[in-house]
Amino acid sequence: MKTLAHLPNQRPNEKVVLFMRRHWIALVALGFGFSITTFLPLSIGWYYWDTLTIWLAHPSGGPLVTIIGSMYFLSVWLFAFVEFTDYYLDTWIVTNERIINTEQEGLFHRTASELDLAAVQDATAEIRGILQTLLTYGNVFVQTAGEKGRFHFKNINNPEQVKEVVNKLVEEDKKRLSSYGAVPAKIKTSKLK
Repeated sequence: MKTLAHLPNQRPNEKVVLFMRRHWIALVALGFGFSITTFLPLSIGWYYWDTLTIWLAHPSGGPLVTIIGSMYFLSVWLFAFVEFTDYYLDTWIVTNERIINTEQEGLFHRTASELDLAAVQDATAEIRGILQTLLTYGNVFVQTAGEKGRFHFKNINNPEQVKEVVNKLVEEDKKRLSSYGAVPAKIKTSKLK
């Protein structure tokens, strides 16, 4: 289990039970796409090197090929950077009192939601296909009665185990709150731009 130095709006006696990101296969797919879009044009340029050197030697064609090539490779790098940022900053934290869902959408838009465990009605794990079955990753849906409806943990490792942990924590939190006579809180969402 990874521990956090700072938990947003940490409550007294609150402890992190699960800290999750998407499965590493998302990085493999990103790396594969980046490799193809980078090395395929380079290998085509190498194969047609004689023609390319003629174009580059031309007074107007050379700068044009250079600008187009630079724009293409900068776009590939930017796309890879944005996708990695989205992967790295999408996090799901389950504590002994709540679930915190942080989703990055592009470079400058982030949505953070939190849900008290006592408001959870159901948790469902979903594993689809051969690859997800072999690598044991998939989705977990946490259902509530609130406005948002459900939280979606996308492509996380061991979804069945995560579902069981969430269900166990929900039962423990409901017992703890019923002993105090408390009412479950609703989902809180904030958008950070």
